[in-house]
Formats: sequence, C-alpha cells, structure tokens
Amino acid sequence: MSYYGINEWDNPKSAFNPYTLNTGNVVAIAGEYFAIVGADTRLSADFSIFTREQKKLFQLSDQSVLGLTGFWGDALALNQVVKGRMQIYKYDNERTISTPSLAHMLTTILYYKRFFPYFVLPILAGLDESGRGCIFSYDVVGHCERTMFKASGTAGALIQPILDNQIGFNNMTCAVENSIDLDKATAILKDVFISAAERDVYTGDNIQILTITRSGIFEESFALRKD
Repeated sequence: MSYYGINEWDNPKSAFNPYTLNTGNVVAIAGEYFAIVGADTRLSADFSIFTREQKKLFQLSDQSVLGLTGFWGDALALNQVVKGRMQIYKYDNERTISTPSLAHMLTTILYYKRFFPYFVLPILAGLDESGRGCIFSYDVVGHCERTMFKASGTAGALIQPILDNQIGFNNMTCAVENSIDLDKATAILKDVFISAAERDVYTGDNIQILTITRSGIFEESFALRKD
C-alpha cells in the first residue's frame, strides 16, 4: 500500500511510513442561507472494520462544522489543535471566530505541518459573516478552496461528478441554474452516499448529517447498507 509515493513493500526494512488510511467520506453542500455536511460512520483499514459507529464530523461553533477523513489519529490530533486555537482567538478577541477566519486559521495549521503533514482531507462547512453557506476544502498541506459543494474520501471520485451534475450543472447546455434549497440538498446528500455504498467497500453503515442554519446546528442520521 502506498501513501505519498512510498511503497512499504519495496523495501520493508528501511521504509518509514507512520500513516494508515482509515477511510471514510465527507460530503458538504452550501446554499443561500444554510450548509449541510454528511459523513459515513464506518472506520476501517484495508478490509478490517474497526467500528460502524464512528462520527467524523466535529462541531466547532454554532456556525462551523469540520469533517475529517484519512488517518484517524491525525484527525483527532488536528481537531484538538483547532479547538485550542479557537479558544485562544476567543480570549484575545472576546468573540467566536467566524467560519471564513477559521478556514484561514486551518490553512496555516496544515501548512505549518507540511514537512510531516496531518494525513487528513478536511472539509469545513458553515455560514459566513452575512449568513450565507460556505464550504472550504483542503489538501494535506493546507491548500484551500472555497466552493458550494465538495466531496472527499475514498468515494470522493465517485461522488464529486454527481455533485457537479446535480448542483453545479457543469457542461449541461439546457440546464437552468437555480439556488438549491435545503430539502433538495438533503436529498442529494443521501442519494450520493447510497450510490457510493454500492461501489465502495469502505462506505457504509450510517450517515451522520449536520445541517447548519442561522437557528443553529441540527443533527440526523440515515442508515446505509452494512455489508
């Protein structure tokens, strides 16, 4: 198995690979005045399932949620670092950090560790200062992109084209682009996970869904196939 171009089977005595891939998927969709993010609850490595009930979404504030996939040890470590930096920000500024500012903070945290990076693919979802939904996606060294929909994880390559088609209307000549509402976003989120579970052995069991609005964050779950 290879990570960052290192194949542990080529030279097992000298190769150093502290990472493992615990899989998982995070999908986020932003609308006019909401953001919705979902993640499956299966935690595994290779073909061994460690637990079917591991939540991968972390509520950071009343308007921000962080979803993490990849190496679960690094995911837990990064979550603790982010929460600590948020506390420092709150003490210094006497207010909770906004989602766009939190996105910039997360970029600096990941880039600082670029020579021994956190082996995770974060997605930050929330509301900006004007109350509009926003999604920020990252690579392992902190490159950030703001978008309206994003998928990451082992089934990310399967899910992203569906989002491009159903939400982004990419390369559709007769499409009429309208702002997506919360009900449609929730339906699409569930559909893409159901589809991914049919093709990706690392996706299954349940979906944890967090909906972020001006009224707060609401959680629900949705069952997937368990094989």
